[in-house]
Amino acid sequence: MSTLPSCPKCHSEYTYEDGLLFICPECAHEWGRDNVGEVEDNARVIKDANGNVLQDGDSVVVIKDLKIKGSSAVVKVGTKVRNIRLVEGDHDIDCKIDGIGAMQLKSQFVKKA
Repeated sequence: MSTLPSCPKCHSEYTYEDGLLFICPECAHEWGRDNVGEVEDNARVIKDANGNVLQDGDSVVVIKDLKIKGSSAVVKVGTKVRNIRLVEGDHDIDCKIDGIGAMQLKSQFVKKA
C-alpha cells in the first residue's frame, strides 16, 4: 500500500516522489511536500476583446474578418457563434459556425453577444 498522496489535480493514485516534489505520471502535475492536501485552482480565465469573461455555452460575435487556413472561405465580421466551448491552447474557443463547420477561434477576435 502506497503512503504517497494522490494527485490533487486528477486524483491519480500513481504518484511518485522526486526529491522534494511529488509528481503525477498521468497529468504531469508537480507539487511540493508543503502543498499536500491543498487543491490548486489553475482555472484559466478567458476574456473576449472587450475584457468580458467567457464561459462554456456563451454566444459570441466575430469582430474581424478571419481567413480560414487551407480554404478560400472567410468568417465575416458580425458572424454570431452560439454555444462555444473553452479549450486549452492558442485557439481557446471551440465552436461550430453555420455554413462553415467546426473550428477553433482565438478569444481576442470575438466579443460576448
